[in-house]
Amino acid sequence: MLSTMPRIGFGLWKIPREDTADAVLEAIKAGYRHFDSAADYGNEAETGEGLARAIAQGLVKREDLWITSKLWNTFHAPEHVEEACRKSLADLQLDYLDLYLIHFPIALEYVPIEKRYPPEWLHDPDAAEPVMKRASVPLHQTWMAMETLTEKALVNRIGICNYNSALLHDLMSYARVKPAMLQIEAHPYLTQERLIRLAGEYGMDVTAFSPLGAQSYFELNMAEAGESLLSAAPVMVAAQTHGKTPAQVLLRWGVQRGTAVIPKTTKPDRMRENLNIGDFELSAVEMAAISSLNQNRRFNDPGAFTEEAFGTFHPIYD
Repeated sequence: MLSTMPRIGFGLWKIPREDTADAVLEAIKAGYRHFDSAADYGNEAETGEGLARAIAQGLVKREDLWITSKLWNTFHAPEHVEEACRKSLADLQLDYLDLYLIHFPIALEYVPIEKRYPPEWLHDPDAAEPVMKRASVPLHQTWMAMETLTEKALVNRIGICNYNSALLHDLMSYARVKPAMLQIEAHPYLTQERLIRLAGEYGMDVTAFSPLGAQSYFELNMAEAGESLLSAAPVMVAAQTHGKTPAQVLLRWGVQRGTAVIPKTTKPDRMRENLNIGDFELSAVEMAAISSLNQNRRFNDPGAFTEEAFGTFHPIYD
């Protein structure tokens, strides 16, 4: 099995179910070995189909792959953590995960798998006024249950997503099995320099989701057209200088500052393009110019989308 996570992964968020198995197979053919999944993405069964097809065709062995999945909010109670993990393993057709993350520091009331899966955000979508339903589950209890997954060899490493600095300090005060990974939104409009530095001081690696910025959020009406980083001047200048695309420059910026990146696409030519960032290096001046674009602009903010979409005001960032 892989001892370190490949720095460029294939993100599975928002890939339609009907396209997922083929996309995973094509990504493996393109050279991807790191796949970032989650129960909430709703396509883990199809991801498993793609992985199984690739292994059956001899394109790759299980031990050559790094597979990440995530614990959804409704499974935070300790008695439901293993249940959720085993469901992801069954869907992905795997015996173990390389990495399992707490998806959000948000505990919601349990929804049985046989009732609705994935449970998503609303407790009862058919209610007259559907809302999120918070659960009284301390994060330290969820983490202790995550630790037992490593003892049972269901997962090799555990970590967290969408935590802030205060939650990292708190987690490190009680974690018996230390988190291997922090996954956060990070791109030139949201550089998160202090949080990334803190994670490093605690020995955590960092994965940047939405490394291209607004691109994933246009169709969700969570970003304006003018917010695209692909047309930002420092990015375009660097792309022209190195003979690369703006997307390649953004991914190179993410990797060069020490984070892993997990872009997503269903297009084979774009898959290969996103992987092809190892043959150039951004200068210190270029890195600084791109970093100076920072606006602390967060596209994936529960404090915004939970109220608008799910009738519940639930910020986790100040």
